Amino acid sequence: MALCDAEKTFILHGVEENFRNDGRTREDYRPMELETGIISHAFGSARLRLATTDVLVSVKLEVDSTHPDKPNEGNIEFFIDCSANATPNFEGRGGEDLATEISNCLAAAYKSPSAFDSTKLCILKGRKCWKIYVDILLLECGGNLYDAISIAVKAALWNTSIPHIKSTAIDGNNVELDISEDLFDCDKLDISGAPLMVTLCKIGDQCVVDPTSAEEECSQGSIVVAVSKGNFSAVLQKGGGSLHPISLIERLKLGAKIGNRLEEALQVVLARIPDTQEEMGFIK
Repeated sequence: MALCDAEKTFILHGVEENFRNDGRTREDYRPMELETGIISHAFGSARLRLATTDVLVSVKLEVDSTHPDKPNEGNIEFFIDCSANATPNFEGRGGEDLATEISNCLAAAYKSPSAFDSTKLCILKGRKCWKIYVDILLLECGGNLYDAISIAVKAALWNTSIPHIKSTAIDGNNVELDISEDLFDCDKLDISGAPLMVTLCKIGDQCVVDPTSAEEECSQGSIVVAVSKGNFSAVLQKGGGSLHPISLIERLKLGAKIGNRLEEALQVVLARIPDTQEEMGFIK
């Protein structure tokens, strides 16, 4: 998005006055629309629309061998596909760097045991475990991708069901598993600590949450914090701007506060979702 100097100045002055172009304050999110269980062949799925940002997430499971260094843990991997329909910048290989950056940030955020307990994915210690593949498709980009993706990922994992293992047979190095085919004979993942990302976009001397594409164009730099149960599981700096140490601490406190509010709003929605569309509305 190309903005002239007058447009950037207008956005800057609005942020300073705590009144943004769409009427929000600096700490408000745009309306969100969330759906779960929309992909029938996936173990879990979710679609999130945050204004004009549209994200689709599907979760797949497969039985894998445990890692020698982590014999009692499973694995989770994130893959992001930046559709060329989302923005012309993704044509060809234009979205690969962004996809790698976001997937690495997700992996770092979920690495903490307090954020995601991978021991629950262990089937047979030192032998077999569940491996989770989280596939993320960016359908449309309207700003604030990190936050939207983290919400959609958490909702998809909440929707995920892991089949029960009815029996195991060990013959030397061979392990045979009898996996239940009953759709109702399964367990839900514990996503209580799954982190949510909050992007703090610096515009002038202030920071805003849930930036639009236009606001991101005016930004001097951003901080993305992954908040899990009130703690930070990952912190990422984007752009070339800088923050004074005192300002950084203030921004981190703001990120924790917004992350907790976002978590509370999401839990309210997930608690009443019957695998149908829900609207989260404004989060203040």
